Amino acid sequence: MKFSFKNDYSEGCHPNILEALLLHNLDQQAGYGEDEYSLQAKELIKQKIKNSNSEIYFVSGGTQANLIVISAVLRPYQAAVSASTGHILNNETGAIEATGHKVLSIEKEDGKLTPEDIIPVLENHRNVPHQVMPKLVYISNSTELGTIYSLKELEELSAFCKKNHLYLFMDGARMGHGLTSEISDLTLEKVAELTDVFYLGGTKNGALIGEAIVINNTELLQDFAFNIKQKGALLAKGRLLGIQFLELMKNDLYFDLARHANQQAMKIKNAMKERGVEFLADTYTNQIFPILNNDLIEILSEKFEFYVWKKIDEDYSAIRLITSWNTNDTAVNEFNEIIKTHIA
Repeated sequence: MKFSFKNDYSEGCHPNILEALLLHNLDQQAGYGEDEYSLQAKELIKQKIKNSNSEIYFVSGGTQANLIVISAVLRPYQAAVSASTGHILNNETGAIEATGHKVLSIEKEDGKLTPEDIIPVLENHRNVPHQVMPKLVYISNSTELGTIYSLKELEELSAFCKKNHLYLFMDGARMGHGLTSEISDLTLEKVAELTDVFYLGGTKNGALIGEAIVINNTELLQDFAFNIKQKGALLAKGRLLGIQFLELMKNDLYFDLARHANQQAMKIKNAMKERGVEFLADTYTNQIFPILNNDLIEILSEKFEFYVWKKIDEDYSAIRLITSWNTNDTAVNEFNEIIKTHIA
């Protein structure tokens, strides 16, 4: 069986979560997220972001989180702004548009947005009331290309959004990986301070399923729970999500798992860099995009699964490798040995 570098959710979940689900399996609890595990998990998250006024809602997946947040906070005539690589633009089957909101795209090779990127979008939507109104800026950390925001970049973007009355929403499907990157100076507390809404992704970081939506702008809380119910995201057995996030938040397991994934990716990246391999993007998270000869890609694909991300020319392509909380040294070392054997 081939080892998969295709994604960071090939495995089930961390053993601590499985054990906790089994331990509490026969406990009778209130439904719809009012169980003691969900309430404890929410309190732990509030402690870590140092904001008792934030509200947390657990849902099952990232696309679900994105469409619920965006459709809940926007009026029918308002639109979201996203980098061209954004998940809501490319990998959610028009889920945002299906809720009645346009997604305005900005071409960005590194997957990150800056105030300078957004200014032309605002200027090109001044024909009131004939055009949609840009109202929400959607970003990801880490991005779909594995890049991350620095504290300075997020501060500047947050200030710009506040000045222009825009909501700032951070997709945190890989939040753990972004914050534990070796070059990151951003903290979870700062993310909560600088965004209106974000979410902590569990699906791609050791959970069976689950994302924790964190609303920091209390103006957006009105009727938010109704949107979760209407979109089919309010689980009767909400405990299944609460138990998982309680385990992930305990003793910072969430960040330990993400840090491990990052470190395994960097072992592969460094082994390639030593042999002069170039990358589509210079990333320091669990996603790397090396540019390799197509013949070598064929050799690697005999033992490993991964995506061929982009054709560079007739002889070279960029592949995407993603490591997870459970990626072991054996797989990494075997991959690196093939690289060393075939690249002088």
